Amino acid sequence: MKEKKGFGKIVSIVVIAILALIVISNSFAIIPTGYTGVRVTFGQISNSVVPNGINFKIPFVQEIQKVNNKQQDITFSDTISAETAERNEVFFSGVTVTYQINPSKSSWIYANVSDYKNNLVSENLVASALKGSSKSLMPNDVTNRNILEPLVKDNIQRSLDEKYGSEVVKINKVVVTNATFDDEYNNKIAQKQQAQMAYETQQIENKTAVEKAEADAKVKLRNAQAEADALKVQAEAEAEANKLLEESLTPNVLKNATIEKWNGQLPKVQGAEGTIIDIGDLDELPANTYSSNEE
Repeated sequence: MKEKKGFGKIVSIVVIAILALIVISNSFAIIPTGYTGVRVTFGQISNSVVPNGINFKIPFVQEIQKVNNKQQDITFSDTISAETAERNEVFFSGVTVTYQINPSKSSWIYANVSDYKNNLVSENLVASALKGSSKSLMPNDVTNRNILEPLVKDNIQRSLDEKYGSEVVKINKVVVTNATFDDEYNNKIAQKQQAQMAYETQQIENKTAVEKAEADAKVKLRNAQAEADALKVQAEAEAEANKLLEESLTPNVLKNATIEKWNGQLPKVQGAEGTIIDIGDLDELPANTYSSNEE
């Protein structure tokens, strides 16, 4: 009998110890870094958030749920169709939204958003923001991620603020991996690009021809100017030489030059007042002709 009582006492102690461990383990909750806790008492959600670390709770009465406040990515695998400002159909795929829950709003989100882990940033909301962004852009801008993604980010943020209030959910980034048009528009784009390339090629050829013509004209102008300058220099040199020659021809110089070139013969013809006499034969008369006349 004593042995049975001793065994029963040991079992009771073990059971009490196990129950105590269960109670103690349910009296604390650990909230890791990057999370906040939401205290729930018999289904009633507290407005105050539970900070990270070890937190006490009433066993079997209260529970503390963890809410992730880190940056989270949600990717939408379905293709989203939209239109551009010119009503061109465009298809978006590989859309990823990076968001973050405000720690101070964790309790509000847990209490008011059904299945918040999947529905907080819903696909319908993102698709609507993407369609609205695309509708305001021209086709060239829709495929430019530097233009499209910031616009989609702002529109998603605006929609979330309207739905939940400001500073509840923050959109950090939006990535749109692919944006493609239908085949008809792609063909039009290809034709337009070919026409643009042909136009640019023709413009380059025209510019080259104009530049060559201008260059040739400049060469001709320079050559003509050089020739004119050479003629001017030559004319100025000749004029200067003539001037110097004219200044050097004094009466004495001309007289001396005449004497130097005279061959000793008298002129053959003399005349005055319109009468010309040939005296060339006088040299051939005999000497006695003058003597007889004198007698």
